[in-house]
Amino acid sequence: MKILVVASYNKGRFAPFIVEQGAALQAAGCKVEWFGVTRHGIRGYLHQLAALRRKIVEVQPDIIHAHYGLSGLLACLQRRVPVVTTYHGSDINNPHVRPFSRLAMCLSVRNIFVSRATMLLAHPAASKALLLPCGIDVCAMPLTSQDLARSQMGLRLDKRYVLFAGAFGNHVKNAPLAEDAMSVLKEGGADAELLELKGYSRNEVSLLMCAADVLLLTSFTEGSPQVVKEAMTCGCPVVSVDVGDVRERTAGVEGCYVAETREPQELAALLCKALAFSGRTQGREKILADGLDNRQVAQRLIELYTQILAKDK
Repeated sequence: MKILVVASYNKGRFAPFIVEQGAALQAAGCKVEWFGVTRHGIRGYLHQLAALRRKIVEVQPDIIHAHYGLSGLLACLQRRVPVVTTYHGSDINNPHVRPFSRLAMCLSVRNIFVSRATMLLAHPAASKALLLPCGIDVCAMPLTSQDLARSQMGLRLDKRYVLFAGAFGNHVKNAPLAEDAMSVLKEGGADAELLELKGYSRNEVSLLMCAADVLLLTSFTEGSPQVVKEAMTCGCPVVSVDVGDVRERTAGVEGCYVAETREPQELAALLCKALAFSGRTQGREKILADGLDNRQVAQRLIELYTQILAKDK
């Protein structure tokens, strides 16, 4: 089976979780080809239609799997190859992009949503909708002792570290709320440093999550945040606002806490609990139990592709 993945390449690379999903499909026996969109906005995406058609003629895919709504809409403007589109959150949560995503939903043969919240907001046709969060490359995130991880990342062994779930400059991640929570935490006598998750390799991200005392997520919106699943895979405690599917992902995992409000005082109190948590969490076991290892997700996708192709015959 040959899959053509269509996704943004505007930053000179595909999103890591899309690359990892493609690698899992390849490892499961699929042939995976790539088409990167290198323009911005709806006009920029539509300008790539001729190039996409040439790519389709070149590689002759059985299925196109597009990631994000605009990529899905672009892919659906050709009608030779069936299109599966995954919506990751921003393409549904953003009201300016949502109409284009809804058009892609009408044209795609199947629509995958990474969280129930985005699915409810999108209102897709039930017959074409599937809930399937993106998985984690569990094998690429080995469990490393906190002391060893800190040593390799140049962090102090005697300090408490709170890992912020993104770049401080990313508006959606809402760093001011995290900073306010840290201020309340410090006023209460806790000594901890907030680390920015920016500019690290995949291996360094894994080490940081093994090194940190807790991951803090304060985003305004999310789909199914990979950073939370990655932290869980590394056994890192999590404190988060109630966004995306974080409550569902962390349910039943001791050391993981979801706030009822977006008040800095509540987040600071939960950070205190997480910092007092003894050892690492059982998050890795929860990720596997939820079927979110990339190998498990790849098998579900192959089953979906097979069903689509069988109906087309």
